[in-house]
Amino acid sequence: MTEFDGNDRFWAVVPAAGVGKRMGADVPKQYLQVLGKPVLQHTLERLLEVDAFAGVVVALGAEDGYWPDLPCAAYPKIRVAPGGKERADSVLSALLSLEDVAAPDDWVLVHDAARLCITGGDVRKLIDRLRNDPVGGILALPVTDTLKSTEMGEIVETVDRSRIWRALTPQMFHYGMLRHALIDAAERKLIVTDEASALELQGLRPKIVEGRPDNIKITRPEDLPLAAFYLERQCYE
Repeated sequence: MTEFDGNDRFWAVVPAAGVGKRMGADVPKQYLQVLGKPVLQHTLERLLEVDAFAGVVVALGAEDGYWPDLPCAAYPKIRVAPGGKERADSVLSALLSLEDVAAPDDWVLVHDAARLCITGGDVRKLIDRLRNDPVGGILALPVTDTLKSTEMGEIVETVDRSRIWRALTPQMFHYGMLRHALIDAAERKLIVTDEASALELQGLRPKIVEGRPDNIKITRPEDLPLAAFYLERQCYE
């Protein structure tokens, strides 16, 4: 018996069709090397450390020639789906690829391909906190910096940071609920920047679960050595 035994079933979705223009690299950021492994390999290994998942869907770009060379491409729990132009398109494609195996009440955890420092502890924490919730929710971090609202380069006001959180991933929602929310947003041509925003457009209120500050996303070149530092530190925890 494990802590995940029971009637709940969990799937992971990893949108990995982006090109990472801000990195200024010759290859997509999810294939850049950190400590001798591609970012995406680290990310998928971290997710698969958690024995909850029935499967993991990776949404890949149409011209992705790097994926077949990754060791994780041969992992039996991993399947691939075609990625889309935007993140929401890739996530929806991954969800549709699960139609033959996923039930509406199954849980889906969507995780950024470039968040390679996710820990099994944070994934388990998210599942434990939300598995009985009617909506679901996300990992997030409270904002610690002073925030300013501006117009034309001038400060208009200082924002009350006590109510502001930084959204992280994974983001965990029921399969049927998330699929419906993404389809509805696409049909209405609404902007969806993460899965929680799609649920918010349905009038729902996802929960917040505080995550670790080292769950960083590779966005710029300076993030690579920082991720390496965090990965090495985590190995000794």
